[in-house]
Amino acid sequence: MERPGVAWAVPGLLFFLVFAVAPMVGVLYLSFTHWDGLNTPQFTGAENWSRFFGDSQVWQATAVTGVLLVGNILVQAPVSILLGVWAAGHQRNRAVLSAVFFLPLLLSTAATAIMWRQLLDPNFGLPSKVQWLFGANPLGTQQGAIACLVLVTSWQFVPFHSLLYQGAARAIPQTLYQAASIDGAGRRLQFFHITLPQLRNTMITSTIFMVVGGLTAFDIVLLLTNGGPGTDTSILPFSMYQTAFRTYDYGYASAIASFLLLIATAASVLLTKLSGYDKMTSTLEGL
Repeated sequence: MERPGVAWAVPGLLFFLVFAVAPMVGVLYLSFTHWDGLNTPQFTGAENWSRFFGDSQVWQATAVTGVLLVGNILVQAPVSILLGVWAAGHQRNRAVLSAVFFLPLLLSTAATAIMWRQLLDPNFGLPSKVQWLFGANPLGTQQGAIACLVLVTSWQFVPFHSLLYQGAARAIPQTLYQAASIDGAGRRLQFFHITLPQLRNTMITSTIFMVVGGLTAFDIVLLLTNGGPGTDTSILPFSMYQTAFRTYDYGYASAIASFLLLIATAASVLLTKLSGYDKMTSTLEGL
């Protein structure tokens, strides 16, 4: 069968150029200007970038972004793998329990953040009932607020990553498990020596989603902690929002956005290179 011609890719390329490349080029240009959102942008050279590299608040936001990203990956990855593999089985009531568990994925991030903010309220929420577990005010300290952000983010998005692993686990040939059983391998050995290696491609894809999602998260921070206490949970997207829509300094906000885009791209490319994903030639998992 002949491969489709280049013309088949033209609509996708045009869409990508218009809605992805063009806005990125525009933001990069604005990062070299002073613009209040109304008047004509005034070119200022590297002024915004000089200010950026000397801005301690931006670097603090970068550090908090990294902590949240690592925390989300450490929590979501193992939980998603275990739940996805379990959901791919044939246990009794598996379908019903899976449907119930996937319900958080149907909620908007805004609704999720508002709901959890009420639940974590120190006056009438869970902390007032089970203070030994949550403390007096879990959102009142940096460590507590970051832990709450990781908890809420994981609660909503673990189902999405579990779906990825569920589909991948169901695609693993059953003959591998049958052969392992004949050789005397139990479920634990089968999981570590068959399931996990076969989920390699999905792990890379899921991790890239976590990295990109973690670097672009905004609404959950805005609605759950509002960057607080103080600026302890202010992440790069939140700093960009405040700079653009509260101080109307769109040029400097564009510099933050460009830096965020650079980090996300570099992290995705680095992850792909280190995992060897770009060198895989097989369409089967783990090969």
